[in-house]
Amino acid sequence: MLHYALGNPLVRSLTLASRPFFEQPPEGFSEAPLGRTMPVLIHARSDELGDLEELDLELAPFAALERVGEAQIVELCPVLRVGDGGAVSGILDRNGIRLDPHALLQGYARMLRGRGGHLVTGARVSAVNRGGGTWNVETERGDRFCAPVLVDAAGSWADEVARMAAIAPLGLEPKRRTIITFDAPQGSDPSGWPFAKTVGDELYFAPESGRLFASPMDEVPTDPCDAQPDDFEVALAAHRVEERTTIEVKRIVHKWAGLRTFAPDKVPVAGFAADAEGFFWLAGQGGFGLQTSPIMAAVTASLIAGAPWPLGDVTPGELGSGRFGQTA
Repeated sequence: MLHYALGNPLVRSLTLASRPFFEQPPEGFSEAPLGRTMPVLIHARSDELGDLEELDLELAPFAALERVGEAQIVELCPVLRVGDGGAVSGILDRNGIRLDPHALLQGYARMLRGRGGHLVTGARVSAVNRGGGTWNVETERGDRFCAPVLVDAAGSWADEVARMAAIAPLGLEPKRRTIITFDAPQGSDPSGWPFAKTVGDELYFAPESGRLFASPMDEVPTDPCDAQPDDFEVALAAHRVEERTTIEVKRIVHKWAGLRTFAPDKVPVAGFAADAEGFFWLAGQGGFGLQTSPIMAAVTASLIAGAPWPLGDVTPGELGSGRFGQTA
């Protein structure tokens, strides 16, 4: 989802700057739309109204918001509990975007190949070193790559790659996020329902291919790994769905987990390392990597290739590794 209830004001600025790319991608980028409009409904119980008011003020500079009451909440999402113990008020953004990750990733790959680039898969890095003014990367299967600039975009493994290159790590922290899918109530059509989120980080759910998906918004610290869903978080997701909605989760159709990796201040990192020439950090995208990817790509092109700086309200220093005490 592209929505503004994720992250802090700087992340919201990055999301807002990325939006035009999704709405009007470059010609030939993708044969399919990169997303579709899906309303975002943030709902609150009576004891959460103060948090809702605060969030309303924080999001107002980024989106056209509507305040909705119980009747409108039920009209938008008939399964949400309202009234005593349920939602009594909400914030509605009718212009959220449900992104298509497949179309987006395939579009980036198509652009890369069209400009002479190569995508190499199944090539686990075994060694990284610098010599003769270039970075040299070796893989476990014997491939070797050399370039003056090395971009560390290794996600949850970004600090591990930096250590291989004798670069000081940033203190990135991978955190596990769990998702479940389950059947919508019999006789209901969830296709028009919004992306519904609690005002606190407890639960979100939305339509998913005729079913519903939900997350308890867990952020469990973990080592870099191929994340697997934990039974506790799976059960927690189902419990919170039943607590906040009228749905009984009778059967979990699918469950999975992924890693969302955060910098210490939960702002993405893009910039050259201070302790080695040509080593570029592109890491810490957290849970907002897709929705900020266009502008983060433009930032990277600016800092590496000298393209114009693409942001008017965010400076390179706010994204660079220097904010963690690294100085040139």
